[in-house]
Amino acid sequence: MEKQESDYNMIDWWKKAVFHNYANFSGRARRSEYWYFVLFNIILFIPVFILSMIVGENGNDSFTEIGLIIIGLGFIGLIIPWLAVVVRRLHDLNRSGWYYFIRLIPVVGPILLLVWLCTDGNPYPNNYGADPKNPGIPEFDFDNKE
Repeated sequence: MEKQESDYNMIDWWKKAVFHNYANFSGRARRSEYWYFVLFNIILFIPVFILSMIVGENGNDSFTEIGLIIIGLGFIGLIIPWLAVVVRRLHDLNRSGWYYFIRLIPVVGPILLLVWLCTDGNPYPNNYGADPKNPGIPEFDFDNKE
């Protein structure tokens, strides 16, 4: 029996982003999926980094190198799902995934992207699919001239 998204916890959202939608750049991602993915990665990598630095200060440089290699491999392994969840998050706002590159504009770009990532998604079906929060909302076709 599969869990409903309303019952997901942080680990479930992370597993959805990494295992179920590893390189899925189509569709939409809720704010919960994006922010729990980010939070889990922070919780995962910061302690490894701090521990490797503390042990490295005590003279065990090989442990520091191993810790940094683990962090580097983790970032390499998670870059595709991270990009995919960002693109799907932008799709939830009815924006193209190419808007991600707005972050390259100094100062204004990252702030604007952060605001978009924090904004609630479009509550109706849009160009990228149905609303992931409420998938049962009907789609209105105003172009139909019957």
